[in-house]
Amino acid sequence: MKTIKVSVVTPDGPVYESDVEMVSTKAQSGELGILPGHIPMVAPLQIGAVRLKNGGNTDFVAVSGGLLEVRPEQVTILAQSAEQADEIDVERAVRAKERAEKRLNEQKREDIDFRRAELALRRAINRIEVSERKF
Repeated sequence: MKTIKVSVVTPDGPVYESDVEMVSTKAQSGELGILPGHIPMVAPLQIGAVRLKNGGNTDFVAVSGGLLEVRPEQVTILAQSAEQADEIDVERAVRAKERAEKRLNEQKREDIDFRRAELALRRAINRIEVSERKF
């Protein structure tokens, strides 16, 4: 089966690089599945999991948004942050989730940046979910 080169890159450097048969992720416009030879495109990504299938294996990378660039022989994901499932510090993600939930539930709503807390909560939940999909 044909493969396509995939790179997931953050400002701190590469997080994932490999040749895969298929890339699946959530763009802001909906779910995307990319196979070798896909038409060129650029799409903004949602906070979510990137699934990278190769043979019988599937790797998961948690991304906190970013951009997906597809070229016929290469997929590049530029994310503010990204972690492979087996490298996620689950305890840290759980603590971040609890902090964000506390901020969202506080009574002095005018003192809290709810959008920021909501995004922090979504990032933490995503990291926890991606870590649990690891086999």
